[in-house]
Amino acid sequence: MSAVDPAHYLDDLRAIARRAADAILDVYAQDFEVVCKADDSPVTAADLAAQRVITEGLAAIAPNVPVISEEATAASWAERRTWRRHWLVDPLDGTREFIKRNGEFTVNIALIENHRPVLGVVLAPVGGDAYYAASGLGAWRQATPDAEPVRIRSRVAGETLRVTGSHWSGGMAATLLDRLGPHDRLPLGSSLKFCVIARGDADLYLRLGATSEWDTAAAQCVLEEAGGAVLDLAGRPFRYNTRDSLINPEFIACGDTEVDWAARLVDPDDNA
Repeated sequence: MSAVDPAHYLDDLRAIARRAADAILDVYAQDFEVVCKADDSPVTAADLAAQRVITEGLAAIAPNVPVISEEATAASWAERRTWRRHWLVDPLDGTREFIKRNGEFTVNIALIENHRPVLGVVLAPVGGDAYYAASGLGAWRQATPDAEPVRIRSRVAGETLRVTGSHWSGGMAATLLDRLGPHDRLPLGSSLKFCVIARGDADLYLRLGATSEWDTAAAQCVLEEAGGAVLDLAGRPFRYNTRDSLINPEFIACGDTEVDWAARLVDPDDNA
């Protein structure tokens, strides 16, 4: 497998994400059917159209780099465990938001190298808000397709925190977040939750419950290059393709890495 610098792919990856977004918007503008997969998660023609665009685009720029995608059957662990580098793709992150037509869905493409995301693109088709990063090159936002890209940085946590998350109404996440003290909440769909932290407009995203590796990898690269982190509830950095399952542990995405968020949120006695 070629040892090409990950940043070499960045411009191509941004173009592929734009083409996938166009394919999604073509479906978004019409009436569309929703089908439930075996795990009861929804899929639409937009998911599948974006999958085709991305798969073909990645094959053209890096034919020897394997792909893991939400809308394709993953290779076996026996094969995956030998990979040093692979693409990790969610062609339409936030299908439920797409179905609601609220605009809070994204195209996510990441390059994983030695279990870490080293390249990531997150693009919101509605409006064209794009975030991208490459290891060592920082994180950038292009708010519209014609806008000048701007480098983004996460912020130092203040006295009153801003917490982002799904459109929640309560539960254990709310109980844990109450331990933080004063905080405002910013409900948001898809991987955009990571991006608002990366650009300094929120401080924290606590995720309890299942997500998959393709849900987080691209946005993790953006957030890390902006100065933040994605950690499991024990405070360990996220790594990818380390076991048979592609399901993530529960996690904290944060902007200020000087704060011990795991200690503030999770009482050791909770799991006693």
